[in-house]
Amino acid sequence: MKRIRPAAVIFDYGNVLSAPQGPAEVKTMASILNVSADHFHQAYWRFRLSYDEAELDDAGYWHEVARQLSRSLSGQQIASLVEVDGRSWSYPDPVLPQWAREVRAAGIKTALLSNMPTSVRDHILRCDWLPRFDQQIFSCDLRVAKPAEEIFRHCLKGLDVDPQEVLFLDDRPENVQAAETLGLHGIVCTTANQAAREIADRFDIPVPLVPAP
Repeated sequence: MKRIRPAAVIFDYGNVLSAPQGPAEVKTMASILNVSADHFHQAYWRFRLSYDEAELDDAGYWHEVARQLSRSLSGQQIASLVEVDGRSWSYPDPVLPQWAREVRAAGIKTALLSNMPTSVRDHILRCDWLPRFDQQIFSCDLRVAKPAEEIFRHCLKGLDVDPQEVLFLDDRPENVQAAETLGLHGIVCTTANQAAREIADRFDIPVPLVPAP
């Protein structure tokens, strides 16, 4: 099978460019709400899409989480949760950020396309390890999230590339499926090792993705 030379690579953020959400921060957020990490996790994700799409602001989101857990929050507690939540997503994957830099340096356009609330966006944009991209698209800015077609089309328009020229990396199968429906080439990124194998098999990219030792 002939390998594909992409004109652009689009990266998801969470669990692709970043490491998984920090367990210490999850424990801290759960303790602020005085619940177990498991109960916190369920409530945290239940309202996350509305937060990512800016339907809920910081206070609205955390009040919904607290209400789901039969808790109430002060303004100071909400401020603490916002800060810890942003920090929980600020740890880099060991290899993918550097590979994103190398891909862009090799002349291939790159984009960051992420479902993310404003508070987390502001936190991670301050991370000195985050690569530079030709496009940065966040759901909170467009008020629409993956896997909606609109957010992919917005990214493609900004990159000025055809879908068939794009490699898309995301950890969620439903997002990759949506991208492939539009003609992009997708990989469900579960680990850097797995992604490296698939990229080497399917794509002709001048800088290889080398997994961490």
